[in-house]
Amino acid sequence: MTGPRTQVALQRLGEALQQAGYRHTTVTPATHARVNARPANHMATDLRGVFGWSRPFRPDVLPGYIFALMQDSGVAIACEEGWRSMVRASTLNNHLYFHSAWPTDAAGAVFFGPDTYRYAAALSQYFSTQNLALQRLQVRRAADIGCGSGAGAIELALRLPQAEIVAVDINDAALQLTRVNAVVAGVSIQARNSDLLAHVEGNFDLIVANPPYMVDRAERAYRDGGGPLGAALSLAIVDAALERLNPGGTLLLYTGSTIVDGVDLFLRAVSQRLQGKCSWSYRELDPDVFGEELETGTYAVADRIAAVFLCAKIPGAQVS
Repeated sequence: MTGPRTQVALQRLGEALQQAGYRHTTVTPATHARVNARPANHMATDLRGVFGWSRPFRPDVLPGYIFALMQDSGVAIACEEGWRSMVRASTLNNHLYFHSAWPTDAAGAVFFGPDTYRYAAALSQYFSTQNLALQRLQVRRAADIGCGSGAGAIELALRLPQAEIVAVDINDAALQLTRVNAVVAGVSIQARNSDLLAHVEGNFDLIVANPPYMVDRAERAYRDGGGPLGAALSLAIVDAALERLNPGGTLLLYTGSTIVDGVDLFLRAVSQRLQGKCSWSYRELDPDVFGEELETGTYAVADRIAAVFLCAKIPGAQVS
C-alpha cells in the first residue's frame, strides 16, 4: 500500500467493513494455522474468512463494492486459488485495525495479536484505576513507541482527545497502517518514523509501548527484541522514557520477561535502572506465553516467559 489514493481507498474499506458489522479476534499464529488446516476452511466464504483468516477467496463471496475497494487500495492480489487479501482486519474495543496478512513471515510485517489485546487491557485497567479527568488535564503530549498497527496510540487518543499523540515506529508500513487505522477510528494522531524517540523533539507526559520481546531467528522487526533473551529493546525504551518524560510523567510498558531458575531477569534489570529515579510498579499479566520457544536453544535455560506490565512515574508535579 503506497500513495494517498490507495491510502484513502483503504480507509474507505475499513469504514465499509465497520458499517457491515465486521468483527474478528486475531489468535496466535499456531491457532490460526490449526483453524485454517481444517478442510472446510480452505477457501473463504465470508468477510471474516477473507480479512480475518487470510484465506483465498473468489470475488463472488464479497459484496462488489468491498472487492472494488480492495482493488483500489492495492490489497487484493491474485493467487492460484483466486484472490487473497494482503492485510488482515481485527477488532479491538469495537474499533477496526488493519495489519499484515497471515502468515507474518516478512521482515517488515505489521503485528497485531493476543499481545495487542493484553496490552490494550492493561492500558484500560490503568486508566480505570486513575482519575481519568485528572489524567486528561495532566497529559498534554503522549507517545506510543513502536506503534505497529497503532493500537496503543489510538487507545490513548480515544481516552485523551485533547492531547497530542505521537506514534513512532521504524517500519514505514506500520506507520501507513497506523494512519489509516486512526482515520477509521475517528481520532487524530501523528505517525512519525523514529528509532525510539531519536527523531522526535520535545518531552512527554505519557509514554506507552508494546515492543517485541522475543529472540527471533528471522530477525523480524515486529518480533525481535534484541539481546541474549529479547529484552534489549524494552530496556532501551525504559532508558529513553527516563530521559524524555516531563516531571510527573508516566511510562506504561507492556513486554515479556524470561524467568530463569525462578528469577525474573527483566525485573532484575529494570530494578537497577529505576532504583532511586522514580516510583514504579510491576506485575505479571500472563505467567506463560510463547511456551513453544522453550524447545529452542535460545530459551533452553528458561522456566517460562511471562507477559509483564511496568508502570513508572517520574517525580515532580506536572504543570496544570
